[in-house]
Amino acid sequence: MGAGIRILVVMLAVAAAGSGVVAQLRRDYYASVCPDVETIVRDAVTKKVQETSVAVGATVRLFFHDCFVEGCDASVIVVSSGNNTAEKDHPNNLSLAGDGFDTVIKARAAVDAVPQCTNQVSCADILVMATRDVIALAGGPSYAVELGRLDGLSSTASSVDGKLPPPSFNLDQLTSLFAANNLSQTDMIALSAAHTVGFAHCGTFASRIQPSAVDPTMDAGYASQLQAACPAGVDPNIALELDPVTPRAFDNQYFVNLQKGMGLFTSDQVLYSDDRSRPTVDAWAANSSDFELAFVAAMTNLGRVGVKTDPSQGNIRRDCAMLI
Repeated sequence: MGAGIRILVVMLAVAAAGSGVVAQLRRDYYASVCPDVETIVRDAVTKKVQETSVAVGATVRLFFHDCFVEGCDASVIVVSSGNNTAEKDHPNNLSLAGDGFDTVIKARAAVDAVPQCTNQVSCADILVMATRDVIALAGGPSYAVELGRLDGLSSTASSVDGKLPPPSFNLDQLTSLFAANNLSQTDMIALSAAHTVGFAHCGTFASRIQPSAVDPTMDAGYASQLQAACPAGVDPNIALELDPVTPRAFDNQYFVNLQKGMGLFTSDQVLYSDDRSRPTVDAWAANSSDFELAFVAAMTNLGRVGVKTDPSQGNIRRDCAMLI
C-alpha cells in the first residue's frame, strides 16, 4: 500500500449477525434511494477539509461525543430551543469545534441537493460517513461503513451527564465506561488514538504541568513546552495540538508519543504507564497496519452503539440541527 488513502476490507456481516438491530445496518442501505450518497458526502467533506484541516479532528470528536450519549443518532448536532437545553450545550460539549458540525451540515446539504436523495439520508449516517472520510483524507484508513441509522427524537443536556470520559480517567475507569457501550479495552485503546489529530484546551491538562508538581509520567521536555504555551493565568480556552509531532496526519504516532511520555491527557498516558495496556501500545507503535485494522474494527463497533432503526425510535431529520 502507498502513502495515500488505504482501503481496508472489513468483514462486517459476520460481526453484525450477533445483534438484531445491528444486523439491520448494511453497506448498501441507500442503494435504491440515493445510490451515490457516499461519493456526494466524500466530495463535500473533501472540500471542507481543504478549507480547514481543523475539520478532521473536529468531526472525529463529534462522532465520538454523539455515539456515547444516547447512541449514534446525531442528537449532539441539535441546537437548544426555548424550552430545551440540548446535548450540544452541556459543559462537556462546549469545546466541540464548530467545524465538525459544519462538516456534517454541508455534507447533508450536498446530499439533499440531489432530488432523488432529498430527505432520504439520516444525519446520523452522514456523520458516520463524514468521520470515515476525514480520517482517510488525513492519511488514515478508509473503510466500509454500515448505514441505516435513524436520527434521535430527543437531545437533552442532562443525558450527557457521566457519559463522556474526562481527561483524568485511569485505565479501570476508561475500560468500564467503554464496556458500558459494548466496547472492549482493545477498542478503547484504538479509539484513543483519534487524539493523533485535533486540539485540546489548556484547561484540560493544566493540572499535569504545574511547575511545582509536573506529572511524573510526562516527559520533562514536553512538560516545559506545554508550560511555555500554557503558562499560569493563560486563557484556558487556548488550544494546543494533541499530537505535537504529526498533528495533521492520522497515524500511529500517538502510540510512539505515549512511549516517550508525550501523552497530553492523563487518560492518554495511562495507556502506557499501566502495565495492562502497555503491550498494546507497544505493538501498535511498532506496526501501523495492525493499528489501522484494530482502529477500523473499533470504529465499526462504535458506530453500532445505541443505533436506532425502528421508526418508533427515530426519523430522518429535514434539518440536522432541529428535532423535526
